[in-house]
Amino acid sequence: MSAKKIVLIVAVVLVLGAIITFTVVRSQSGQTKVITAKVQRQDLVTVVSGTGQIKPKTYVNIGATAFGRITHLYVKEGDTVKRGQQLASIENIQAVSGVDAQQAAISSSKTDIGSFSAAENVAQANLEHAKADLEQKQLDFDRAKSLYDSALISKQDYDAKKAALDLSVATKAQMIAGITQSKAQTDSARGKLAQNVATLRSNYDSLNKTVSAAPFDGIVTNLPVREGETAVVGIQNAQGSTLMTLADMSIITAEVKVDETDIVNVKLGQPAEVTVDAVPGKTYKGHVTEVGDQALLRSSGLATSQSTSGSEEAKDFKVVVTIDEPSADLRPGLSTTAKITTAKKDSTLAIPIQALTLRDPVVEKARSNGQKSGATVSAATAAAAPPAKKAAPVQGVYALKASGRNSKAEFVPVSTGITGATDIEVTNGLKEGDEIVIGSYKVLKSLKSGTPVKRDTSPQTKPEGDSSSS
Repeated sequence: MSAKKIVLIVAVVLVLGAIITFTVVRSQSGQTKVITAKVQRQDLVTVVSGTGQIKPKTYVNIGATAFGRITHLYVKEGDTVKRGQQLASIENIQAVSGVDAQQAAISSSKTDIGSFSAAENVAQANLEHAKADLEQKQLDFDRAKSLYDSALISKQDYDAKKAALDLSVATKAQMIAGITQSKAQTDSARGKLAQNVATLRSNYDSLNKTVSAAPFDGIVTNLPVREGETAVVGIQNAQGSTLMTLADMSIITAEVKVDETDIVNVKLGQPAEVTVDAVPGKTYKGHVTEVGDQALLRSSGLATSQSTSGSEEAKDFKVVVTIDEPSADLRPGLSTTAKITTAKKDSTLAIPIQALTLRDPVVEKARSNGQKSGATVSAATAAAAPPAKKAAPVQGVYALKASGRNSKAEFVPVSTGITGATDIEVTNGLKEGDEIVIGSYKVLKSLKSGTPVKRDTSPQTKPEGDSSSS
């Protein structure tokens, strides 16, 4: 082949390439580059996060129940104790003396009861003797009266028998009064005994209060006092009023604060994952066991009902998550984060959250139909809706109306459901496989229906997975 022919062929190829390039560039002029994605099914999980600290479900401050010097501390911070185990003791000289004195008083009261009971028995015997003597005197008097009526004895003898009878009657009455007095003295002694026994119980209570015992099995988590210091009763938060803190670590919770915008989605029984800063790389399973009803000010932690400030500020709500399988690594006060699963759907239609935008549906429909000028769109809008009432913006996405080089963006209103970390459920408006515009943000902000678009095929950074939303 001659050189001229080769040059001619090359020239023809170059001209054809130039024509093709010119045609492609011209066809793509005016097209907007967009990032697209397909509507597909995936698992969505909505998660609410809260931060707080580890707390035992049951804990108690062992307070001082007696005033005095702390003589013994039988435990140290971190010790495991059993129910009823002795924890501390306070000087008890006065309490012991009170018990001893009352025991002596009880012994004296018992002796008095014995003495009065014996006197009562003596009085009863004297009464029986007086009754027998009265019967004898009554017989003597009756005999004397019969003889006196028959003029067989003198008036003097008759009067003597009558006087003896009257004396026996008086003696019997005296013996009855003596028995009554003895019984009253016995009852009084028994009353004093009961009083002394009650006082002894009170003294024993005071003595027992000088010894602190564990109310349940647990761990000593705080020990703010030392032996020799003075325990103080009844003064809250005063030094010496709290001997130690005992926590039942068999049930451990994560008490966290959840933002007021998320609390409406948190319910009892919802599963949660708890992480602890001090135990990196480990996640504890749990479930929600308490949802607070009172809003807490974020700045102070006080309930809104306790705050006198009228300023508006962010608020949180307390949520308690009980850990299903507590670990020995967990300690009260450790910083923690709880991620609560408030909603979950498997294999549901979902799109990236950034694809959603708000638009006027009437205006977008007019643009989609080719009415591009502002005057035409305004006229279409005015014809579609009364002038006094402007259509409210609705949420939607831009879908590709046609495939190939001549694709156009079309606004499609959608209804949404639960939200994940990067994706959101679509309940109406799209179907699986539809191609939508998801970026860039700058393009979406100004994109309009009917705009020619072309796919941006440059590498994009795509979020991986979808598991949570804070």
